[in-house]
Amino acid sequence: MNGLCIHPDISLTFRTLFSIFTPTIFDREKKSSMDNKGVRVLIVDDEESYRATLAASLRSEGFAVDPAEDGVQGINAVQAKPYDIVLLDVKMPNVDGLEVLRFVKENFPDVEVIMLTAVVDVRIAVECMKLGAYDYLTKPFPSGELLGILERTLEHKRLLRENLLLKSALSRLSGSSEMIGKSKALHKVLEMATKVAATDSTVLIQGPSGTGKELIAIFIHQNSERKDRSFVTLNCASIPDSLIESELFGHEKGAFTDARTAKPGLVEVAGGGTLFLDEVGDVSATIQPKLLRFVQTGEFRRVGGTTTLKTDVRIISATNKNLAEEVRAGQFREDLLYRLNVITIELPPLKDRMEDVPLLVGNFLKNKLHTKVPKNISPRAMEILMKYDWPGNIRELENVVERAAILCKDDMIQPDDISLPLRATGIVHEFVEHAGIGGTVSMKDIERRHIDGVLRALKGNKTEAAKVLGMSLKTLYTKIHRYQIKSN
Repeated sequence: MNGLCIHPDISLTFRTLFSIFTPTIFDREKKSSMDNKGVRVLIVDDEESYRATLAASLRSEGFAVDPAEDGVQGINAVQAKPYDIVLLDVKMPNVDGLEVLRFVKENFPDVEVIMLTAVVDVRIAVECMKLGAYDYLTKPFPSGELLGILERTLEHKRLLRENLLLKSALSRLSGSSEMIGKSKALHKVLEMATKVAATDSTVLIQGPSGTGKELIAIFIHQNSERKDRSFVTLNCASIPDSLIESELFGHEKGAFTDARTAKPGLVEVAGGGTLFLDEVGDVSATIQPKLLRFVQTGEFRRVGGTTTLKTDVRIISATNKNLAEEVRAGQFREDLLYRLNVITIELPPLKDRMEDVPLLVGNFLKNKLHTKVPKNISPRAMEILMKYDWPGNIRELENVVERAAILCKDDMIQPDDISLPLRATGIVHEFVEHAGIGGTVSMKDIERRHIDGVLRALKGNKTEAAKVLGMSLKTLYTKIHRYQIKSN
């Protein structure tokens, strides 16, 4: 049992406690390997001297610590404030530690509990573990042992959190993984994807940005024999070169400055499942040979490690670049391209499947919007959408529909609610009457009025306004300052 120490049943004096927990004898290597700032710890123990000394020692290590003198205070504390870890004494009057443990795990399952006791009793230790305690320590324990357990507990919480995030991301995406459309172009793509799903071959999905490459990857995974295992995504364009190797293959403790603990890479997290490498064309030349070796053999080494590891994972990659041209330009390895594109799926731009636009719009309005009143779209507004060539593809269509649904006056999207670039042919822009488009009004003035109008419509909510305008919050604040827009 992890952390169970067998010691004689003794009473701890203040001097003994001080010698055990005084910060001056904490192992320095442990100090340097842990970043405890912001980690919230609750100590529940009825021995005042022990509680005070332990709290002071943990605070010196950077933990945010609160004390509770009995089980009732402990229960009240976890209800009043979020904690990462609870250090909980087993033997306490009135409400004992087992009752507190049961309450915490039933109501706050993400809070980790470490049980403390001065009495060695294996049966109690087993009961604690059954109730959900992360570990069990017998007093007195060596100074470094508690810190080691705390470090492992935090790592355990981090891994659980990452796992939940991955599951949440997959759940969110899988909710929209059904490909919407009836066009021949989409039918051809899905037919090929269905055939490919039954194999373990690497797949390269190519197509312009916003065409749904990740949805095709999810479709392949969910129709494969790996559908019950992890689907893990790595956007190669969003991670700096200095970090992408660590994200992919993991790192050992001490491999670099911030490597306080060993960390598995996404190739390990996706073991048995599918690893989706989005924007694979942006992988740097220094990482490409290591990625090639992994695709060829399934073998890899963590950053800073010497042991060769192996994992079984299917690789699906995607890019909006022409990798053949990248090879000719010397930006991408030819042998890596051959390994990644055993099967190539080409996604058509939205302009080549315009018959799918009404179905996509209907899906957005029904399943993507979270407005209080359901929204519909008028035939004239739909006609405007059908005349536009959608250079931003499905992603642009979704953003335009969401913006129109938020700004429309009632439950029906009208032509005046559709906001598209001025070059779009045949649309009724919302500033035709008010901004004098086609006249002498400058583009800056049009933009200023548009931003001002959106802010007014949303009652000054800048976060929502930035989303509607299709820009970052930082950019919106910059433009508000530049145009001196005053919003309530």
